[in-house]
Amino acid sequence: MTRLVGAIDQGTTSTRFVIFDELGSIVTYHQMEFEQHYPHPGDIVSVGITNQRETTIAWDSVTGEPLYPAIVWSDGRTAHTVKQLAETSKLGVNALQGICGLPLTTYFSGVKLRWMLDHVPAVKNAMDQGRLRFSTVDTWLIYHLTGGKEFVTDVTNASRTMLMDIHTMKWSEEAINFFKFQGLQLARIVSSSEVYGTIANGILEGVPIAGCLGDQQAALVGQKCFNVGEAKNTYGTGCFMLFNIGSEPVLSKNGLLTTIAYQLGNEKPVYALEGSVAVAGSSIQWLRDNMGIISEAKEINDLASQVEDTSGVYFVTAFTGLFAPYWRDDARGTICGITQYTNRNHIARATLEAACYQSKAILDAMNQESGKPLKSLKVDGGMSNSDLAMQIQSDILGIQVDRPAMRETTALGSAIAAGLAVGVWKDVHDMDKVNTENRSLFISKITQEKREKLYDGWKEAVKRSFGWAKNEE
Repeated sequence: MTRLVGAIDQGTTSTRFVIFDELGSIVTYHQMEFEQHYPHPGDIVSVGITNQRETTIAWDSVTGEPLYPAIVWSDGRTAHTVKQLAETSKLGVNALQGICGLPLTTYFSGVKLRWMLDHVPAVKNAMDQGRLRFSTVDTWLIYHLTGGKEFVTDVTNASRTMLMDIHTMKWSEEAINFFKFQGLQLARIVSSSEVYGTIANGILEGVPIAGCLGDQQAALVGQKCFNVGEAKNTYGTGCFMLFNIGSEPVLSKNGLLTTIAYQLGNEKPVYALEGSVAVAGSSIQWLRDNMGIISEAKEINDLASQVEDTSGVYFVTAFTGLFAPYWRDDARGTICGITQYTNRNHIARATLEAACYQSKAILDAMNQESGKPLKSLKVDGGMSNSDLAMQIQSDILGIQVDRPAMRETTALGSAIAAGLAVGVWKDVHDMDKVNTENRSLFISKITQEKREKLYDGWKEAVKRSFGWAKNEE
């Protein structure tokens, strides 16, 4: 009997259920528009979960119900809260970096919960009465899928709250006290690959939930970046590059995040440096929904390919500020270099280039940290489907871009974690043939001189985006 592993991929704009075989090939996918042929549920030996990280849920431990709509990872309403918290420490925004590897910014969950406590009476009342549970989306899903039996979070998700000590894998009393979260109910921290419980009802009743990873860490596992120095970049709503740094954390001096990459069962945790871009695929949605420049997302490639370059136009997509390596919440979206010659084709191409330039800024910072420049970047996510975007990315980086044929790597990563926990694969070396066929390689076609000139223009455009927003409540 073929052993199958399911993956629940809870993303920012959609939720998918994907079933993989032992070679990492998709067996079925619930969103496919043709007739589906589902395997017998008994064939599915485990299910993994991957989820949007940092998105914060405050809920009642008595009723199990949310107390306020979840605040999504990219929400920028907490800028004033960040300013207030930074002012309480002589280290400013780096007040907790030595503990959690992260700066104070609107991005992370602890700041979002602090905002809720300050602005939402129902959340404050639950805290005062000892009923407040705080979690990321993984905890919420596992709790409800197991019928309310399991209140857990894996190390990758816990590492995005600012409350976990990345050196000990335990909740930090110092961080909890910093945010004034005394009395808060926090989930039990577990590894990324073990049996957490079983699904309580439905067609998969009794199937173990055995893998859990934040979406970007899941993509790192799905791309099989198990060796130190390997990196992947996911182009989704945002854009996220993770670089495997091994079993010891390294605190960045170049604006990167230190985070948990994964922990497989009882093995030592593996760490990563991460650079996050707030806006990537969502800028294409903006062109479609707000500006009407395109009617379907795929049209951006048709427009962008009509011109050889942007003719000097740069689009800094800082709709809610800039993440790594800039960390400027006062930045806002800025288009520079427009002339009478500029048309929508140039704007479309500049939109694709924006994620590629920001990825270069991140990779440059990673190369400085590691001292060993990356030679090949593994890619996935919606924008990676565009050959044009990936060729632009290779041109701007000056290195090979490596794209798998099967690009559901986020779901695959959680399936790998779940499969390892129940013996579908013995270890990471048992997956050499998983998702290896028909990869596409993109090689840079421009000179180093041209690359530097283009990037200098981008850096000037970024400077122009600073200072438009004020830290006001």
